[in-house]
Amino acid sequence: MSFSHLRARLASPPRFTPWRHFSATAHPNIEVCLSGPRLLNPCTPSLQPSQLTVTHTTNPRQLPPSSKLLFGRTFSDHMLRVPWAEKTGWGAPSIEPFSTINLTPAATALHYAQSLFEGMKAYRHTDGTVTMFRPDMNMKRMNSSAQRLALPTFDGDALIECIRQLISLERDWIPKEPGHSLYIRPTMIGTNGTLGVQPPTEALLFVICSPAGPYYPQGFKPVALYGTTDAEYIRAAPGGTGAFKLAANYAPGVVAQKAAAKAGYVQNLWLHGPEHWLTEVGTMNLFVVFKGEDGVTELVTPPLDGMILPGVTRDSVLALARRHASGGKQLQGLPSQLKVSERPVNMGEIIAASKAGRLVELFGAGTAAVVTPVEKIGYLGSDVIIPTGEDGMGPVSKPLWKELVGIQTGEIASEWNFVVTK
Repeated sequence: MSFSHLRARLASPPRFTPWRHFSATAHPNIEVCLSGPRLLNPCTPSLQPSQLTVTHTTNPRQLPPSSKLLFGRTFSDHMLRVPWAEKTGWGAPSIEPFSTINLTPAATALHYAQSLFEGMKAYRHTDGTVTMFRPDMNMKRMNSSAQRLALPTFDGDALIECIRQLISLERDWIPKEPGHSLYIRPTMIGTNGTLGVQPPTEALLFVICSPAGPYYPQGFKPVALYGTTDAEYIRAAPGGTGAFKLAANYAPGVVAQKAAAKAGYVQNLWLHGPEHWLTEVGTMNLFVVFKGEDGVTELVTPPLDGMILPGVTRDSVLALARRHASGGKQLQGLPSQLKVSERPVNMGEIIAASKAGRLVELFGAGTAAVVTPVEKIGYLGSDVIIPTGEDGMGPVSKPLWKELVGIQTGEIASEWNFVVTK
C-alpha cells in the first residue's frame, strides 16, 4: 500500500470498526490523534530492533515453585523499554533489569489516563520450543489503542522482534509444568510533565513478564454472573472506548464487580440499553450457544460495534468454529451442524431460549482463562440457569478449548504460533 493511500485511509477512520481498520504496522511518520493523522518530521526514526541493547541483571532470581505462583504477583528479571519523543521519534530499545519507572508527578498518564496495555502469553512446548500465540493480533490492537489516545504508533513487527529477544532471555521464567505460561504485558504511557489535555509529547513503551499457572488448577469451575444494567453501571457506550484496551476502561469496573460479589456473584454480565443487550463478561468476550428449532447449533457472539473489545481469543474461537462449520478441520465433539454468528443477543432471547430448553451454554473467552463457563445469570431479582457438563464445560466450548490449548502448547501444529526460540 502506498503512503498516499495510507494517509487517505487514516484521514477517515470508520467509527465502529477499529479492529478491522488498523494494521499491525503503522507508518513511522504518521501520528494519529483524535482529529486525524498528523505528519511528523520525515527524519523521525521508527522503532529499530537493530538498536536493541541488553543489560543483564547482577542479581538474578529463581523461578518460584509453581504451587506458589499467583497471577501477576511475580515478575521476571528483565524488562523492555523504548522511549518516544515527538521531536525525535522512537529511541533505541533496551532490555534492562526489572526496576521502577521514574515519572514526574505531572506525567500525563497519571492525570489524563494516557495509558494502554496488552496481554499475551509465551508457552514452552514439550520439546523445549518457546512460542507466542498470535502476537501480530496484539500489535494490531495496541496500535489501534495508541491511535485512540493520540499516543505514538509503531512498527508491530519491530516490537515483536524486541519482545522475542526479551522472552529468549527470560525463557527460564516459563514454568515447565503443563498448563503454565509466561504472561507478557506490553504497556504504553504518556510521560511528559504537562498539565492540560493534549496529545503527549513524550511516551514510554515497556514490556514486563510474569510466570503464570493454569487459571483452573483444580478443573473448570463455572461462574455465576450478575446482569449489570445501564441503570447501575456502564462499561462502554457507542462512540466510546470499549473497543480499545485502555487502562481507563478497567478501574471503573472494580466497584461494579464488588457489587456483584456482594450480591453473591463472581463477575458482571454487562448489559447495554433498555433491551439489555449482552456485551461482555467481566473483562472477557462473550459467547452463547443456542439449539435452533431446526436442530442446528448456533454459536453467537456480539458483533464488534465499537463497544466490544476485539479479543484475540474471541477471534480464534470464531476462526476454529467457522473452519469446522465450513467443512474444514473437524473438531471432535463439536456438533456437525454448526452455525457461527456475530449478532446482537439480549436477555429476552436468553430467557426465552432457557424456557424452551434451547439454551445450550454460555461462556467467556480471554487470554488469561481461554474459556470460562457460566452456570447462572442473576437478572432482575431471579436467576437464569445455564446448562453445564459434568466437568463444568459445555458441548461447544470444550472442543474449542481443547483445540486452542493444543495449539498454544504445541501439541497441535498451527501458523498461529510464533517461534521465539528452539
